[in-house]
Amino acid sequence: MKALAHPAREDLLIQSVLDALANPLRLRIVKRLAGGEELTCSTVLPDVSASTASRHWQVLRESGVLWARRDGRIILHILRREDLDSRFPGLLDAVLAAVDESDEEKSGSTAA
Repeated sequence: MKALAHPAREDLLIQSVLDALANPLRLRIVKRLAGGEELTCSTVLPDVSASTASRHWQVLRESGVLWARRDGRIILHILRREDLDSRFPGLLDAVLAAVDESDEEKSGSTAA
């Protein structure tokens, strides 16, 4: 099986992280992982095709946003919060707050 590549903490680039976070589906993944759980692809994205989901997970992993590890035939993912907070203090919290705010605005506009 092919090894899963992850950049070292010191190799994380703000451009790569921001690019990875610029996609709504990937933001959905990050928001779900922000709870600190280690989750599988299908747990987080049950409504997305395997090939599409796989690409999004790959972008997040290769940019340094998350860690992935194999456990038998499944891959488990967890957010690299400590690494991201160390390299880019406040970035992850700001992104998650903006996602939460956006979600609230959407639910508020549909209720009106």
